[in-house]
Amino acid sequence: MTVKGRFGRFEETLDLRSKPAVQLTIEADSLDTKHNKRDQHLRSADFFNVAEHPQVQFVSDSATVDGERLTVHGNLSAAGKTIPLHLDATLRAVGLEVEAVTDADHRALGMTWSRLGILRAPSKLLVHGRLVRQSDGDRG
Repeated sequence: MTVKGRFGRFEETLDLRSKPAVQLTIEADSLDTKHNKRDQHLRSADFFNVAEHPQVQFVSDSATVDGERLTVHGNLSAAGKTIPLHLDATLRAVGLEVEAVTDADHRALGMTWSRLGILRAPSKLLVHGRLVRQSDGDRG
């Protein structure tokens, strides 16, 4: 069985002139799989442990663009643990969209609970976003 969900609250930046070039902070309690009881369990200490670790974060070590390809290496932190993550994203000039798919081993983040021992790894992460241009005057 595949469980799909999305996070409703997050902040992100992509600025290739900055270090880090990519930062993403997600409010872990905003996870929504369209099943309230499952969402509560995913927010528990068995998975995201939002009581002690309310945010999921990704911070890049490097980010490069080659045509429509954005390649990002960095670290994903969730539930008090951190794993390396590599993303190959497609940039679309129309609407300034970014799409990426990558795998993350949730077991390395301590997310190993499974009633029948059938929790498959790795988890597939899908990123879909729309970039908004900021002028230098808009940057804090």
